[in-house]
This record gives sequence, C-alpha cells and structure tokens, in this order.
Amino acid sequence: MSEIEKVDILVVDDLPEKLLVYQSILEELGENLVTATSGAEALKLVLQRDFAVILLDVYMPQMDGFETAALIRTRKRSSHTPIIFITSYYDEVRTAKGYAHGAVDYIPAPVEPEILRAKVRVFAELFRMRRQIARQAEERAQRLAAEEAARQSAFLARASSVLSSSLDSETLLPGLARLAVPFLADLAVVCRADEAGCPGRTEWAWVTPDAEEASQARGLPLPTWVADALDRGFRAGKLRFMARIDPPAPSRAGNPSPERDGDHEPESPDFPVSSAMILPLVARGRTLGAVALGLGPSGRRYGPEDAPLAEDLIGRAAIALDNALLHRQILDADHRKTEFLSMLAHELRNPLAPIRNGVQVLRMLDLNEPLVIQVGEMIDRQTAHMARLVDDLLDISRITSGKIRLQPVPIDASAVVNSALEISRPLLESRRHQCILSLPQQGLRVMADPDRLAQVLANLLNNSAKYTKEDGRIWLSVDREGDEAVFRVRDTGIGIPAEMLSKVFDLFTQVDRSLDRSQGGLGIGLTLVRRLVEMHGGRVQATSAGPGLGSEFVVRLPAIIPVEHPEHPADNGATVERRAPASCRVLVVDDNVDAAESLAMLLRFNGHEVRLAFEGPGALDAAVEFLPELVLLDIGLPGMDGFEVARRLRMGSNGRKVLLVAMTGYSQEEYQRKSREAGFDYHLVKPVDPRVLEELLGQVGASHA
Repeated sequence: MSEIEKVDILVVDDLPEKLLVYQSILEELGENLVTATSGAEALKLVLQRDFAVILLDVYMPQMDGFETAALIRTRKRSSHTPIIFITSYYDEVRTAKGYAHGAVDYIPAPVEPEILRAKVRVFAELFRMRRQIARQAEERAQRLAAEEAARQSAFLARASSVLSSSLDSETLLPGLARLAVPFLADLAVVCRADEAGCPGRTEWAWVTPDAEEASQARGLPLPTWVADALDRGFRAGKLRFMARIDPPAPSRAGNPSPERDGDHEPESPDFPVSSAMILPLVARGRTLGAVALGLGPSGRRYGPEDAPLAEDLIGRAAIALDNALLHRQILDADHRKTEFLSMLAHELRNPLAPIRNGVQVLRMLDLNEPLVIQVGEMIDRQTAHMARLVDDLLDISRITSGKIRLQPVPIDASAVVNSALEISRPLLESRRHQCILSLPQQGLRVMADPDRLAQVLANLLNNSAKYTKEDGRIWLSVDREGDEAVFRVRDTGIGIPAEMLSKVFDLFTQVDRSLDRSQGGLGIGLTLVRRLVEMHGGRVQATSAGPGLGSEFVVRLPAIIPVEHPEHPADNGATVERRAPASCRVLVVDDNVDAAESLAMLLRFNGHEVRLAFEGPGALDAAVEFLPELVLLDIGLPGMDGFEVARRLRMGSNGRKVLLVAMTGYSQEEYQRKSREAGFDYHLVKPVDPRVLEELLGQVGASHA
C-alpha cells in the first residue's frame, strides 16, 4: 500500500508547556504538528500553509483567540478551515462567542487526550479526503482539457488539409461550411463578399436528424437574422456573439430562387437557432466574406471559450480564400498575357508572309543584278529571323507554364546545324566573328523536333556571339560519341566564373550584368536550351576555364539510324529533293490582301492556276465554281472564321478530295487541335517556307499521277 500522506495541524498557545502537552497527545496520530506562540505568528503560518485543523487558545496576550480566528476567517483560502477553541474558562457566553467567530468545537482545559485525538483525527481524515477529491477533480479536468485540445488539434489539422487541398474558391467555401458542422455548429452559412464588398452568394451546411453527413445547399434565401448578422459582420470586421435567436424556418418569399439540382429544389434547415457567432473572413486587411455559425438542435450555447477555436478556423479559411483569389487573379493575368502574346504573334506573322512571298518572286524574275540578289537574301534571312523572334516571344510564356510541345521526327544533324547557322548568321556577321564548322563524315541522325533543336543550337551560337568580343572565334561541331550525337559550341569569349557554372541555365541569369554588356539579353535563352534538350531526352553542360578564357556548351542527344525521307511535308531541316510539281488549282483565302496576292503571284510563277478570296462566304462560292485541288486557308477571317469555312468545304461535293491547309499566325496547340477537328489536313504557321509549300503542291500533283 502507498504511504498515507500526512496533513498539517496548527496548535496555537502562548504557554510552551501547554504546547508540549498537546504535542505529546497528538503525536501518535502521525501527522505534521506545527506550533505557534501568538496570534500574529499563527496568521503568518496560515498564509504559508493549508491546515487540516487549528487548535487555538482563547486567552493570549496582545491578540486573543477570538480575534485571531476572525482574521483567519477573512482569508478566502482558510475561511473554512476547522478551528477548535481550547480554554480553562468555559461557560455558555464564551462558547457562543467562539462559535460566532467560526469555531467548529469548544474544548475545556484540561483536555481529555482521547477526546482531543478523536476530534482532530476526524478533521484530518476529512481534509485528506477533500484534498484527494480535489486532486482527482483537477486530474480529470486536465485529462478532459487534454482530450479536448487533441480533438481541436485534430479538427484544425483536418481543416487545414481541406482548406489547402484546392485553390478554387468554388470548392473552398462549401468545404468550409461542411467543416464547421457539427463540430462547431448545427448550422453554418458562409458568405463571400461581392465586388462591391457586400454580402454575395452563400454556402449552407446544417445537421440533419438520422444523417451521418451534414446537408448542404447553395444560394438559399437568408433569414432576416442571418442577413442582418452577416451585414454587421462585414461592416464590423470582428467576431460577434448573438445570445438569443428564434427565427422561423427560412422563407423564400421575396428572395431570389436558390440554385437547383435538376428539377428539385434544395432542402433547407427547418430548426430554430438559439445561439450564434458571426465571424468575418479577413485577410491582409480586407474583408473577403463572413461566416455565421448557429446552434439549435444540439442544445449547446456559444460562450467566450468557443471563440479561440472558431477564430482559428476562420483565420485559416480567410488565408486559404485569399490564396485562392490571388491564384485566380494570377491565372486570369496569365490567360490575358497568353492571349495578348498570341494575338501579337499573329499580327506580327501576318506581314511577314507577303514579305517572304515577295522575296521568292524576286528570285524567280532571274534578276542578275548582284545588289538585288544581296538585298533579297538579306530580307529573306531577316524575315526568317523575325519569325523566330516571334516564336521566342511565345516561348517565354510557354516555358513558364510547361506548354511547349515537341514534334520529333528523324532528322539529319548536319542539316539542323546549317539551320542554326542561318538563324544566327545576322548576329555573327554583325560582330565579325569567325565561325569554324565541323560536321561528321558519315550521316548522323537524331529523333528531334527540327525547329526546336535548331533553336537550341542557335541560342548557344547567339550566346557565344554576344559574350565574345568582336572579331572573335566560335567553333560549332557535331559528331557521334558512342550512342550519342554530341553538339559542341565553343568560343573565345569572356568565360564563366566557376561559381556561375551551376547557375547559367537558371531563368533570368546572366554572367555579366555590367552596362557595357547590356546586349546580353534577358537571361532566357539558356534556360530554354536546357528545357528543350531535356524534353528531347538529352542533357546539356557548360564548362569554362574561368573569366576571359572562353566557354564551351555541350549538348548530348541519343543518336539513331538514319532515315532517308521525312513522313510529313513540313520543313524539318532535312534536305528536300526538288522536282517540278504538276500544275494545280489552288484557292487562296486570306483577308490580308498583300499576303493573298503575293502568295498567288508566287504560285502563278510556278505554273499553278490560282483563285483568290478575302472572306468566308466568297471562299465557299469560289470553291463551288473553281473546284480547287488545294485550299490555303487563313483561320482569322472576319465574320465566318477559317474553321467554319473548312467544315463547310468538307460538307461539299468536292470536300473529300480537296487538300485543306490552314495558313495562320496562330501556332498554339489549341489552334492546331481546332484545325484537326475542323477538317484541315495540315496546320502551317506564317510565314510558310516555300520549300514546305512546294512539297504540298507535289503531294497534290502526285495524287493525279
């Protein structure tokens, strides 16, 4: 058995010999005996300790027993401590006075030892029992508090999981209402602020008898008390209790219709609410909405102790809602940016088409004037470079959103190198760099998107050209190393510090940011290089001996067995066998008159019969009369767009035979998908390379051979 806990007993008498007697009598009880020789000393001890019982002499100098007892009773902690008076002067008057001062007993002296021990023993046991009961009650309260804290922590953890699981406010708000019921409330109404900062649409959740999950609805009409409470919550911006509410079931009279589920009206709570809390959803100083929590069927009532948990939940919900709204703003801004870049690219590509067509016409005129030839080649190079800049403009957006799509085909590595050189030629020539080219003696092919791989190499060449002083040297080589095709771009430029080698491929990173190197760009090119190489299943590495010692970039891609002919009539960088296609009937449809007429001029020079149309209905009429074999159709037509024109052409009697080709400034995957769905055979982006156009015409001619 565990040892019995001793209690404290206070004995107060001004005569030491009496104290010694009382100690000898009470010693066998085995308790802690504490003595005092005056009332003042007794009061000090009472302030320091809790006593099971106090034995108090009545007649003491300075402060007698009655005055001491009265002062002991004034202290809250000792106001109920049992006091037994002991005195030699025993009569009814003094006894009554003793009881009046809070005594529980009055013992005449000399005392009977057995009687004194018996009475003290009773009070000691009672004190011990009370202390044990108090300790058990405290332990139980602590256990209940710990269990409640655990429940609340688990609830908040689940709430955080639910609130962070989505960045869509349309999902978050119903989830918040469902979270609150039944843990915090019998009824929860979540209201989001509209653009004017006033109560807007509502989400409801409430307890339903005999149902495991809470019922939910959206857009129910608000009872007057809820509407007023939410409005005050919006304006006050702080928690508010409502002590007594007894509203009827929500009425739909004079309120907008709730959102329906099919042909059924949603249910609504039909119980009165007896207690409520209104909490605003505030984040970054803005009131985003408010939440009304109500109690009814459960019989609970809200008090101040419920506020911390509710405020914690609503605080987390406000942050989650703010994040969702910010995410929506970012998505909207990104969508607007993408739409702007798409439209900008389309508008920039449109004038490039007639420029490139015009250059091809000049070449066909057999003008031998060297200056004319030189200017024509320059315009052609710059047009191709401008087209690539437009593509890079869109890549800035695509690379950050992961929307770059590759169209890999087997291509010759040497052809891609030549394409990259053509792209970078203007910059290389303007800075008078010597470019030393090394190509493999035997054929080397890779599975890659020709345009994107040429872009990778061109970006590396441009990077070397920008960071190499004029009249520098740049080496471009490609060779097979084992199972890999290895492309190397090396220069005599400013080099790369060792600490920057691991960062040069990071977005917006530049090795030299001094004013005289401002032509170095925005730090996008090398990031695009790494992304594109990795998407091809390869890797890229930068090396440098240090500042002023040049740098080298190495791209490694899987090598494949050469394939002689491409499968698609697209410009994939491979060498195309030239042949004179048979004459075809071609319908050109474009609202850009210069683009349409320059393309028609180019086609007629090649012996084809061409008909022009500048809008959708005219194209349909021309198709019926002209019966074209090939239709080159712009998508962005006024009124009836190119997709609709294509669908109607396919429905015509000649629709199955004609080759439909979209020629447009829109290059996004979305527009390519729409082209396929509308019935186009090919989707070409302006300005179209004449070699690609020649292959298409050859395909039409081959079908009649």
